[in-house]
Amino acid sequence: MTEVTTAAAKSNTAKPAVRAFGAPNYEIPKLDLPNMEVPEAVRAIAEKGVAQAKDTCQKAKVAAEQATDLLNDTYATAAKGATNYNLKIVQIARTNINTAFECAQELMGVKSPSEFVALSTAHVRKQFDTMIAQTKELAELAQNAATEITEPLKAGVTKAFNNKVA
Repeated sequence: MTEVTTAAAKSNTAKPAVRAFGAPNYEIPKLDLPNMEVPEAVRAIAEKGVAQAKDTCQKAKVAAEQATDLLNDTYATAAKGATNYNLKIVQIARTNINTAFECAQELMGVKSPSEFVALSTAHVRKQFDTMIAQTKELAELAQNAATEITEPLKAGVTKAFNNKVA
């Protein structure tokens, strides 16, 4: 009987340990590798590669920070330009509405159809000239905003390309 229990004990130790519940416990085998000395030339090349990688990472970090600052400034400039443009549109709308009410008041006091035609024609001419001036003003405002946005971008891109060449 001792042979049976000894054989059963040996068969139990030969199987991988499996928990009653859960996944089996897999372990990475430990290999005894011989200690090898790395040649000095290989070590020097590896250290030089690590130093170059650190330098490149540092330069990339600086470039990323500069790009972030440039984009922040550009966004602030664009927001300021858009705000000014929208304020000008509101101002133009207010002016046009006031002019329309003034015209309506004048038209209410008209006594003849010819006076109505003359007054409305004069108003249309005046509004057309005003609209041309307002459109020019908005175009100049948009162009100035675009210039203010693109100049720092151009300078930043030029600086980035000059740093890569140098």
